[in-house]
Amino acid sequence: MAYIDFLSAVHKSTTRDYLARVNEAEYPKAKAAALAKKWDIEYWDGDRRICYGGYRYMPGRWAPVAQAMIDHYGIKAGDKILDIGCGKGFLLYEISLLVPDVEIYGIDISSYAIKNAKEEVKKQLQIGNANHLPFSDNFFDLVFSITTLHNLHNYDLDKALREMERVGKKNKYLCVESYRNEEEKANLLYWQVTCEAFCTPEEWEWWFQQTGYTGDYSLIYFE
Repeated sequence: MAYIDFLSAVHKSTTRDYLARVNEAEYPKAKAAALAKKWDIEYWDGDRRICYGGYRYMPGRWAPVAQAMIDHYGIKAGDKILDIGCGKGFLLYEISLLVPDVEIYGIDISSYAIKNAKEEVKKQLQIGNANHLPFSDNFFDLVFSITTLHNLHNYDLDKALREMERVGKKNKYLCVESYRNEEEKANLLYWQVTCEAFCTPEEWEWWFQQTGYTGDYSLIYFE
């Protein structure tokens, strides 16, 4: 297990007004969260005051992340790769462009995301839950999950980490939200609309030990 940061640059490229988010009049935090947790159009392509405000493919945005993962894990043609919480499949698409003939798989709880996924990879994506992956043991050469598992309640988070370990061979990577101090904790609480696991770095390490997760990881903070 190693701490490897593939995501900070993408995360920090977004400007966030935490107070505006939590004090929004038309979409107060509780209302925004209730809408977001339907994982439907409101979450992906609804009003920005709810969540993404239009989750669209932007050429090149995910390419540096894809290339960094390819280089680090030595991804090559014929390798099987799974994205848990794949959304519309943008990162998998970038990987497929950079490594032709790689076998990509994606799973997401949102039927809306799968229906509106990148057309080139849509057939490789399916609706499903991270706590029960429909794949055999040691099936994938790389399993990754980016900003997804913190959305699970403890009983599902436990299962999801064990499932991720089960279906992957040596290479696994996940990125989740975290906080190191009270300011980052407040910002996380203000900004998030779907998070259920509010954990410090030490608590995330405890989760990994508890579930036997041996893969790499990184944490993003709302500074």
